[in-house]
Amino acid sequence: MDATEQNRRSPYLFDTLFNFRDVGGYATRDGRTVRWRRLYRSDSPHRLTATDVEAFAAIGVRTVVDLRRPYEVTRDGRVPGFDGLAYRHIHPEHREWAESRYDSTTDLARYLADRYRDLTDTGARGLAEAVGVIADPAAAPVMVHCVAGKDRTGLVCALTLAALGVADDDIAADYALTDEGMARYLTSTVAGPDTNPLGVPLACPPEAMALFLGELRHRYGSVEEYLMAGGLTADQLTTLRDHLLD
Repeated sequence: MDATEQNRRSPYLFDTLFNFRDVGGYATRDGRTVRWRRLYRSDSPHRLTATDVEAFAAIGVRTVVDLRRPYEVTRDGRVPGFDGLAYRHIHPEHREWAESRYDSTTDLARYLADRYRDLTDTGARGLAEAVGVIADPAAAPVMVHCVAGKDRTGLVCALTLAALGVADDDIAADYALTDEGMARYLTSTVAGPDTNPLGVPLACPPEAMALFLGELRHRYGSVEEYLMAGGLTADQLTTLRDHLLD
């Protein structure tokens, strides 16, 4: 792990968040860098203990974007409230994973890229709305999460990084970092490390994100055009770059 990756992970260790990390530090094609401490990604913070809430508040997160389905929020609860924290529940419409179960004879990267395509087809407005929150300087720092911080969170962060001009290889590498978080998630939850409580493939092969981004551009022309078709404005894209890039 190089110094940049150490900076991405180690300052943010919680007892009850297992996949929390900073999305800053990536270079863009025009020579700028994604700012640290503006955008975080995570698994669900509903488990936060009083000690973890104090640590979370100290980071300065101002807005939490919860991408879970309504029944997931009802079932598990949401981030504990405290002064200065705004909560946004944005649900990108998408099919349940159980409707397209993974067959182990199928290439996993291909399977995941197809599921992400499905989500971007049905959840465009929600995904664009989430990126719109990230684009608002008044909302920053923002933390985006779903249940495990893998798929829905991975898509929102990938679309954001792509709109900022980060190379696909770096976006795919960021996505793949979730493998380590998933290992912590499974080891630390009640289910234990040898079970899959989510019912979905837990690995994050970088090829899946690379496939998804390439095919999204083929269909829409660019990530920016996709987001604008979902409701993001050109002004929001400009603001996103202005406040998230050094």
